[in-house]
Amino acid sequence: MPAAPPAPVQPPKTSLKRPPAAERVYTHIKEAVLGRRYEGGTLLTEGDLAEAVGVSRTPVREALLRLEVEGLIKLYPKKGALVLAVSAQEIADVVETRLLVEEFAARKAVPASAQFVARLERLLDEQRQLAEDGDLAAVSVKDRCFHAEIVRNAGNEILSRLYDQLRDRQLRMGVAVMEAHPGRIAANITEHGELLDAIRAGDAEGAAQVVRRHVSRVKVLVRGEDR
Repeated sequence: MPAAPPAPVQPPKTSLKRPPAAERVYTHIKEAVLGRRYEGGTLLTEGDLAEAVGVSRTPVREALLRLEVEGLIKLYPKKGALVLAVSAQEIADVVETRLLVEEFAARKAVPASAQFVARLERLLDEQRQLAEDGDLAAVSVKDRCFHAEIVRNAGNEILSRLYDQLRDRQLRMGVAVMEAHPGRIAANITEHGELLDAIRAGDAEGAAQVVRRHVSRVKVLVRGEDR
């Protein structure tokens, strides 16, 4: 009796599961705070957040506790959660840390490989396109990606992790600057081009100088001191 043919192999079943409720609330609030849909000084209530995301209040509480640890909100029992404004001290601290890391990374970028230069060129092109589309939040993300690529290229994992910890604060400040100073978008792109030119030309000190001028400007703009 001939052997039965082997059963056809069935592809594994995949199911797209929704993230847990607390994670959905966390993402909703965090994206709204970073994108400034929830401005500093906004009081968020558990009931409103539960309704907005379509969950019960328990996962809302979990998400709010997590966001308080990250320094984005302040919880007030029986009242809600206050979205914290960006303080002058926070701005100064972020800029100082960015300068320490990014000037070092800019110098380490020279001499640059063709692959590294190509990655920066692609990120800059993507930022230009997003600016044309008028998506400020996406422009801010791509701006940060451009700088993070240079930091990662330095090959120091400790510095890269330190820089990644600034991510949320950088994005929030970036959107604030672009909303208050729309002309700064084009200026940022121009300065990124100057930084890329210096790296491509093998000018380590020139690249570091562009970084210092570019990053230091953030503090002036976010604090409303532009003249």
